[in-house]
Amino acid sequence: MNYNFRKANLSEAAAIWTILQQAIIRRKNDGSQQWQDGYPNLEVVKKDIQKEAGYVLTENEVIIGYASIVFNDEPAYADLVGKWLTNNEFVVLHRLAIAEGHLGKGLAKKILLFTEEIALQKNIFSIKVDTNFDNFAMLAIFEKLGYVYCGEVEFRGGKRKAFEKVLKKMV
Repeated sequence: MNYNFRKANLSEAAAIWTILQQAIIRRKNDGSQQWQDGYPNLEVVKKDIQKEAGYVLTENEVIIGYASIVFNDEPAYADLVGKWLTNNEFVVLHRLAIAEGHLGKGLAKKILLFTEEIALQKNIFSIKVDTNFDNFAMLAIFEKLGYVYCGEVEFRGGKRKAFEKVLKKMV
């Protein structure tokens, strides 16, 4: 398949929002509490894109996945109940979602691997992520990719499991 991972354009916000809405419904159908409080929403997507943090996964130019990637900026991570593996620069990945009809192809994993490439290109060797305690699919992906559980963080009144992966420097 011809996959590309790139920064999103504001004109793509509606398509991205559709993918996120599908993911919100999936989380609800799975019995999860994650994303059931009006977040994320279209305004969040637009802000991601305006801050150049919104990224899309495309297949033959069709948007099939989304994630927000920020550098060294997640205030909630300063209040981790636990201990991070590193205290250096880091990349944060939020709001990862895959479009209906593209599930089960390992695309969430692919987005995480693309995120690692972006981090390494910027000489950043840590990726920090979090997810809801009941997002079993994402928890399994973190485990498969070598993310280490570091503790809990709080977002919008809910506790989330926090993970970090330390990347190897390219030779």
